[in-house]
Amino acid sequence: MAATMTAGIFACSGGPVHAADARQDVEYNFTAGFLKGVFTPGEAPPGADDWSCRPTAAHPDPVVLIHGTLENMNDMWHGAAPLLADNGYCVFAFDHGGASPTAPFQGVGRMEDSAAVLAAFVDRVRAATGAAQVDLVGHSLGGGPVPRYYLKHFPGAAAKVGKLVGITPSNHGTTLDGLTELGRALHLLEPVDALLEHDYPALVEQEVGSDFNRALDAGGDTVPGVDYTVIATRYDEVVTPYGNGFLTAGPGASVHNITVQDGCGLDATDHLEASYDPVVLTHVLNALDPAHPRPVRCTAVLPLTGPVGPVD
Repeated sequence: MAATMTAGIFACSGGPVHAADARQDVEYNFTAGFLKGVFTPGEAPPGADDWSCRPTAAHPDPVVLIHGTLENMNDMWHGAAPLLADNGYCVFAFDHGGASPTAPFQGVGRMEDSAAVLAAFVDRVRAATGAAQVDLVGHSLGGGPVPRYYLKHFPGAAAKVGKLVGITPSNHGTTLDGLTELGRALHLLEPVDALLEHDYPALVEQEVGSDFNRALDAGGDTVPGVDYTVIATRYDEVVTPYGNGFLTAGPGASVHNITVQDGCGLDATDHLEASYDPVVLTHVLNALDPAHPRPVRCTAVLPLTGPVGPVD
């Protein structure tokens, strides 16, 4: 099933399908992918971190995958990493923001610090592959505030990035289904945030109206020269309202805001399943290579567990 989808998408790209590519294990079920990788942080997902990979003329920019809050690279990218590799990309992933390198739940430290890790990793990928630029694909905070902070505040960063593709990104913060607003009304949010601040500051920074959010949004959402794509779902239960993920283009930048259900009403993907959803992943491929768009096949997708039937 997974191999069929991989081969089909690869064929649509106009490139040959090799036997090794067709055997890639592309996972479309978040729960299954999460369980495969949650206890092995630091281990690259299938298809990622081949440091001998050299970009082709068809895909000259390596893709760097950035996980989100309480995730790691190995539990979040068992779908995207092998699929991108099968489609001819050099793919790289890394962990950031964990209490330690072996902590299964990464992405909880200050987003400024995660942006610094991203900056060093981008430079490492560029040096290893010889590429002038990379493309960034991220989930949740990894698709929004962390790379946006990197692009805005690290000298020369915008020249090193061609595209930023955010899957359910927390660009403008979240109310967590109204919990933060209820907490403010009950005067509970401040003491809760004080408890979270030491070990989980990324959670506090992603609240609607946080100091981090206000500072990041000051001066506009984008930087010149970068192409931004946001892929959101109406059934996002983490980034709420889901429209908080959308961006507004500033001078010299382009923005493409996509709501999955506008093109596929059968797709009920939630925040976590989105990074494994075959519909979303086709949007990712098209964002990375808009000159060769693949057909987005509408598929019934459930929260957490993925497609209802076979993916072909």
